Amino acid sequence: MKSEAGVTSGAVAADRAPLWATLVATFFGIGRLRPGPGTWGSLAALLIWAGLSRHIQPDWQTLTLALLAATAVAIGIPAATATAQASGVKDPQFVVIDEIAGQWITLLFAPVAWKTLLAGFILFRGFDIVKPPPVRQLEKLPGGTGIVLDDVAAGVYALAVMQLLLHLRILSS
Repeated sequence: MKSEAGVTSGAVAADRAPLWATLVATFFGIGRLRPGPGTWGSLAALLIWAGLSRHIQPDWQTLTLALLAATAVAIGIPAATATAQASGVKDPQFVVIDEIAGQWITLLFAPVAWKTLLAGFILFRGFDIVKPPPVRQLEKLPGGTGIVLDDVAAGVYALAVMQLLLHLRILSS
């Protein structure tokens, strides 16, 4: 757990990171919300997908969401690296681009409905907090790679459970 002093000094030091990296890593400031910036990041990802998916034909939704998640990972790793280095904290709480990517991965292949969105949110947050093996081990990877890939793995676990729930028709209308 980070000390209050570590969070404060890290948040100030993040401003020394390039602006693009800070904006991406904090997902345009969502990571500055308290309490629980990771939960706010997951909620932002969920709401963005819920709104955006209404404007995308169902046949294109999975591909679109996969591209969004891949983009969040590809841009998130260098942004998280730069922001963490500037803050002096290995995995700053205000970096939430990893939650964005993990939440979007969770929702892949799921119909956009309130039940699936709620279940996906709960599943991802659960796996992100508990970090079952090998998720916790991925945190040990250097820089933004470890910051982002542990949430990608949590998203994959949540995706698998979500697909099982859909297959068993537990989340059916």
